[in-house]
Amino acid sequence: MKTGFAILPAWFFVLVSLQAFQEDINYVHAYTIRVLRAGHDHTDTTIQPKDTMNIIAPGATLQLVSSQFGFTEGPAANKKGDVYFTDQPNDRIWKYSTKGKLSVFLDKAGRSNGLYFDKKGNLISCADEKNQLWSINTKGKITVLLTGFGGQIFNGPNDLWVHPKGQIYFTDPYYQRDYWERKSPDIKGEKLFYLPAGKNEAVVADENLLKPNGIIGTSDGGYLYVADIKDSKTYRYNISANGSLTGRQLFVEQGSDGMAIDKQGNIYLTGKGVTVYNAIGKKIAQIDVPAKWTANVCFGGAQKNILFITASESLYTLQMQVQGAE
Repeated sequence: MKTGFAILPAWFFVLVSLQAFQEDINYVHAYTIRVLRAGHDHTDTTIQPKDTMNIIAPGATLQLVSSQFGFTEGPAANKKGDVYFTDQPNDRIWKYSTKGKLSVFLDKAGRSNGLYFDKKGNLISCADEKNQLWSINTKGKITVLLTGFGGQIFNGPNDLWVHPKGQIYFTDPYYQRDYWERKSPDIKGEKLFYLPAGKNEAVVADENLLKPNGIIGTSDGGYLYVADIKDSKTYRYNISANGSLTGRQLFVEQGSDGMAIDKQGNIYLTGKGVTVYNAIGKKIAQIDVPAKWTANVCFGGAQKNILFITASESLYTLQMQVQGAE
């Protein structure tokens, strides 16, 4: 299998999609990095994509860590840069250390989905088996934070983000699971919630979403991004001092299963590979992943400059020039 930069054949531009003719878009394929530029004469030379190189390390290609899993989700990095992720069908949380060691962190992990570390180093988990929100310490001890809302069980906490001040924002879509006894939701609608720091009751942050899923916030705690995967939209909110959300704005017309943000403010959405938008919502890169579905993404590694991608039964990495936001 070839690696490195692709040499583009003369007929290449005939096959480029209409979108590529409308604007300059950077494409990062599984084993190549290419730039598509409309209106330029083509020559058979190696392409050095300037814009893509702003976020992706020169010569970087996707690296397969392992394909031994049932379905990977929820990557999250601790302060050291170790990355934890879930294998939901096999009910495990795995750890990939900065030294490249892959190991099981937690067995019988509550069918965990989304993960995120809080400032104390606890791993916060969307435990889908019983529709709960968990806190897991470094030794694997589980504390149940939430079991439901208003006397009803959650639809199924899916993905989350922890604010610098400690409140936890999480999405609660309904996806019927074969390990549930129930066949319909208890809670009406599919909502975005947050759990205020030190409290034990969730608060509705937004109930006007069809199926909220991927979520991430800015490191200064000022903004929250939430994807409505059913409506193919991602929104940006202002985060108020009391934790409530205001000023919902459409960020891009694309939904997402997972989400990440880098220090430049670029937002990484997942589904068909990884799509990257800058802070004003312009598409700047597309990372193709050789998998049926790309579920989630995060930055990890000792320098937080490695993009970790959970995709179907696999875990991939991609060396970056940008660092993930804390």
